[in-house]
Amino acid sequence: MTGKYGNSSGRAGLHAGLAARAFVWLLGRIDALRARATRGRLTPQRALGRRAEDLAQRYLQKQGYRMLARNWTGPRLAEVDIVATDGERTVFVEVKSRQGEEHGSPERAVDAVKQVAQRRAARAWARSARIDVQAIRFDLVTVVFSNPPRIEHQADAWSLGRGRV
Repeated sequence: MTGKYGNSSGRAGLHAGLAARAFVWLLGRIDALRARATRGRLTPQRALGRRAEDLAQRYLQKQGYRMLARNWTGPRLAEVDIVATDGERTVFVEVKSRQGEEHGSPERAVDAVKQVAQRRAARAWARSARIDVQAIRFDLVTVVFSNPPRIEHQADAWSLGRGRV
């Protein structure tokens, strides 16, 4: 479209860039407000975990994932940090974090017991949402709070496996 001052398509790009920066700023403010509201009510470890989940959610959204739920509790109190979709797949995301590298890598905290609980929760979700269990995937997002925080994403970190869990 040509206006009084020539081509105005550059103006639309400028507005889109400003809107994106404003959105990122707003998400940061929301995280800060949530942190302030929960200060004193969460242990330092839980607060760190909550912050890691916030960072993981934003990371996955930037990758095109659509969020369905956070901190969803399945059978026998198996909690799934993030449930999302990636295309046609339903993805159950476990988020693990560490304050630094000195206590080992975060993914070491995902053991066989945790995987069994995640599988059980995923099957329960599939039953309630009436989705095919073959469309389920398990991802792991690790966050190390260095400066800046380091986020790593492992798609298909483990499989649904065979048999009843």
